[in-house]
Amino acid sequence: MAAPLYSTESGRLYHAGQILISCVGLPARGKTHISRSMLRYLRWLGVKAEVFSLGDYRRKRLGNPANLPKDYFSPDSRSAESEKLRQQMKNEMMDIVMKYFHEGGQVAIYDANNTTIAERQFLRDICAREHVNIMFIETICSDAIVEKNIRAVKLASPDYKGWNPEDALKDYWSRIRNQEKFYQPIENPSFPYVKVIDIGERIIVNNIQGYLQSRIVFFLMNIHNRYRKIYMARSGASYAEHSYKADAGLSEVGEAYSYALRDFLLNKRQQDRLDPVERARQRRLVVWTSARRRCAGTAKPFLEFGYKVIERGQMAEINPGIVDGLSRKEIKQLYPDEYERSIKEPYAHRFPRAESYHDLSVRLEPTIFELERDRSDLLIIGHGSVLRCLFAYLKGLAPADIPKVMIQRGDLVEIAPTSYGVVSKTYTFWRPPAGHEDVQTEPGTMPGTYGSPANPPAGFGNLLNPPPGFAARYSLDIANEGRTPTAGRDWLALTEATPRMQNLTLEELQTASLKSPQWGNAPHLPDEALKEDSDEQYEDPDGESGNTCEWEKAKSPVLANVKEQAPGRYA
Repeated sequence: MAAPLYSTESGRLYHAGQILISCVGLPARGKTHISRSMLRYLRWLGVKAEVFSLGDYRRKRLGNPANLPKDYFSPDSRSAESEKLRQQMKNEMMDIVMKYFHEGGQVAIYDANNTTIAERQFLRDICAREHVNIMFIETICSDAIVEKNIRAVKLASPDYKGWNPEDALKDYWSRIRNQEKFYQPIENPSFPYVKVIDIGERIIVNNIQGYLQSRIVFFLMNIHNRYRKIYMARSGASYAEHSYKADAGLSEVGEAYSYALRDFLLNKRQQDRLDPVERARQRRLVVWTSARRRCAGTAKPFLEFGYKVIERGQMAEINPGIVDGLSRKEIKQLYPDEYERSIKEPYAHRFPRAESYHDLSVRLEPTIFELERDRSDLLIIGHGSVLRCLFAYLKGLAPADIPKVMIQRGDLVEIAPTSYGVVSKTYTFWRPPAGHEDVQTEPGTMPGTYGSPANPPAGFGNLLNPPPGFAARYSLDIANEGRTPTAGRDWLALTEATPRMQNLTLEELQTASLKSPQWGNAPHLPDEALKEDSDEQYEDPDGESGNTCEWEKAKSPVLANVKEQAPGRYA
């Protein structure tokens, strides 16, 4: 259920009143991750929601953690002054939360430990006095998950700026051990609560009340905290580019684009794997696409290399209705009233027999839950309207901002959800030849500021202008194949070899044996580096082999032609 199109006098939705969602749990249990994830989902529903972090407020209010009393995090030996300071921080934080409710906020997510019965009763008393509903979310994790969380998130917090990592790890564990002695888990109360065990592996629910609380529980059943990357790219150009009904296949330009996308992404992932930290994080790559022919055709090069490609019917582009195939100028001339309404309300407006962005958002909700549940690295090849909705959801944008998102054909958007937010980058890997420039004609689409092209990563240069230092290697590759130089996929194969080959002479390059099946004679990393998704290179949480060519829900004749030809492995 996406954001509703109506508003209420109070500003509250779903007849849910005001809700304080209070986190409960020892440090490094994923409370911040869950808080930020819930915030993203609630805003997608159109709910006025905000996260209030006690730790962030304490750092802002008291400054450098080194200036805190030494017993501030030691409940077994805390002085009266330190206890008074801690309670002062909590009182000030709750004053801020209640002010937020008085100013029209509907849901406040309180990110703090709240590990004792007394602390939770303190919150319940305040909420009862202010007529605010309260529910608790308790997070429980094994020590193995806790240590991963500490290394992945806590060591980079301001509390440990400039610390040796091992010393910081030891200090944080001492914080946890001190608080464990006084930890009182939630047990058999009457008030609403949810226990989230090992970040979604198991859920215990008690006395959940109302629609909005039920939606929150359902969302919590679909999340995880595994690091992964989500890539987004437009589908290639088709023969009937702006016709919804035609469902045409890729044109020659579209096919060239699809291979450029595959080559750029695989090279980038191989380049990333040269960093040991990134190599440990990287997971199997899975491709999602819609069942429309041009999307399926853009995914075909990945299927040829043995990647898992999944077609999702909900990811079909927005239906333009009576304005199918019309340019903006033609829409304005033929349907001036509808055009004006689409400009004033681009999210809510629908042309006759068409879909609005609201309709599309509702249709995409199952895909959003799958997006939260999946633990693989994902490449989403989609239509502009679909990518706008998914990007806006991941970035926590307001529904009204969805039509403003601009993702151009030839841009690869990389999104990395983290505990403290979502980091996104945009890489430009392709630009259309003259006469085939990308034109945005979807109804209601407005030029925006989100997803604008950014500089490619270091070492990749510009697709149409190979970076300095590549001339000798590029010329050697072309000479070996006896053809005329062309800007495109060939030189991309060289980028990930740069760290190992930048000091080689031309003679050494001529005798180099760094070759791989997909690049022919192009100098390349050793074959072992190409097994980026093999089960030897990572631990698959679902117990599946890394680079199997599976066929799931694929009905497209474009992909059907490749089904029997796709190899299980490409290295």
